[in-house]
This record gives sequence, structure tokens and C-alpha cells, in this order.
Amino acid sequence: MAFRGPPARRPTRQSTVVLCADDFAISPGVSAAIIDLLARQRLSATSCMTASRHWPSLADGLVPHADSADIGLHLTLTDACPLGEMPHLAPDGRLPPLGRLLPAALTRRLERPEIAAEIAAEIRRQLDAFVSARGCMPDFIDGHQHVHLLPVIRGEVLALFAGPLAGARPYLRVCWEPPGQILARRLAMVKASVVAALSLPLRREARRRAIACNDSFRGVADYADAGAYLKEFPRFLRGPGKRPIVMCHPGFADAELAAVDALTGEREREYAYFAGDRFREDLAGANCRLVRFGAAR
Repeated sequence: MAFRGPPARRPTRQSTVVLCADDFAISPGVSAAIIDLLARQRLSATSCMTASRHWPSLADGLVPHADSADIGLHLTLTDACPLGEMPHLAPDGRLPPLGRLLPAALTRRLERPEIAAEIAAEIRRQLDAFVSARGCMPDFIDGHQHVHLLPVIRGEVLALFAGPLAGARPYLRVCWEPPGQILARRLAMVKASVVAALSLPLRREARRRAIACNDSFRGVADYADAGAYLKEFPRFLRGPGKRPIVMCHPGFADAELAAVDALTGEREREYAYFAGDRFREDLAGANCRLVRFGAAR
């Protein structure tokens, strides 16, 4: 009897993730890094801060990548100048930091009619700025510093899907990750758990309204440990979920970025990692590939 050898191993099914670079237009340096990574096909999505004064001049740089990556709206309601007057939420012409907005949201101060109306109007202005520069609706919606998860703000975001976005049917980023997966990953567990908990009302309402959402959210990190995000990045490539999103923040540091954000060195380290061979090796080691949201398995 001929020796047949051991049975052939069944190939491991390849996983997919949407790798999204947040904060396009926060500064020219960050935007240049994101465009470079899109050109290298090292990203499959980017999220745009249309409240930034740089947005109108930088938006055309995304045109060559519109067919290979999702281009979304990164609603910005912290630490920026709004596109219109907001005398109650931004009386000095600048939106509050997250450390002030978060407690105001959780203690229901944002529910005051005059503040809620300002938030609704600013969200529409930022959507209009996206459409004006891109000539189309965004592929998805999310929020800078996850503000779209907060009370009142999330209601206005959901209203977009019943209003101007109804025909476009973009997807909505939710920041939910199962607690067991957060604990198993052992990265920024407290922060990731808080973000996941804040996501629950938005996730529940989005599912009720049949709005397309990701089913896993990864990339929450503790930036106090320089370089930890990149060292442990392969963990974000593994986990349950058919439509996972991994957020990242690559960029080139410039004076504009330093004036508005503390993540300068970390952004440069992320850019170098995603542009280099190690990231490609990590993808291969995890048997994972980058896809747009609509192509996620």
C-alpha cells in the first residue's frame, strides 16, 4: 500500500481589518503623511477634520485615493475653532477641551436647548464643508476624541442618517469591543473599557435603525508609554469580528501640529512603522489584509 503522507493542512482563513488614520487636515504634516501611506496602500481609510482651516486646501490630495480607501468625516467638537458662532459652547471662539466637554455631556448640560442647537448646527456645517470640498458625502462618520459617542452629540449624528445622509448610507464608527477581548489584549484596558461602555447607546440605536457599523474597534492605546502602541500593534490585527476597525494616528510633526496636539513624536513613529517593512511583516504574520469597510468579510 502506497504511503500517502499526513493529510494536507487546511489553510487558515485570512482575516481583514479597516486601518483608519484619524485627523486628516489637523495640520499639513499629518495630512502629507496620511496621503503618502494611502499611496503606499498601507491604510484603507482616513477620517477628515473639516473644521480645520487647512481642510479646503488639503482635500484635493485625497482625490487619487477615493477608489482605494474610505474617506470619512471626523466630527470635531473639542480644542478647535468652530466653523460658525457658538456663543454658549465656544464663547471665546474655541471649542472646549475633552476634559470639559465630557463632564458637561455626562451631567446633561449639553441638553440645554441653546447648546444642543449650537451642536446640531456645527455638525451640519462640518458635513457641508466635507461635501463642498469633496463633492460627495463621506463614506463614514466618526468623532475626534470619540465625541460622537456622547449624549446629545450622538443624537445629532444619528439625525444625519435620517436626513442628509439617508440616501448615501455611509457607515458609522462605533467604539465597542467585547470586554473579554479588551482584557485578553492587555493594552490600555481601562481606557478601552471606558470608550467601549460609552459606545453602547450609539451601537444599540444604530443597530435598531439598521445603520452599518463596525463590529470590533481596536487601536486604543496609552501614549504615556512611548512606542508601546507599535510594539504591540500585531495584537490589534487579531480578534473576533467580521468588520473590525483599527484606528491609528500617523503624521509628520510640524509647528501647526505642535500648537494643537501633544502627539508629535508618536505620530512620526507610527508613520515610520506603517511605511516600513515591519508592518508588512506583521500583517503577513497575522494572515491579515487591509480592506475598505464594504469589502470586510
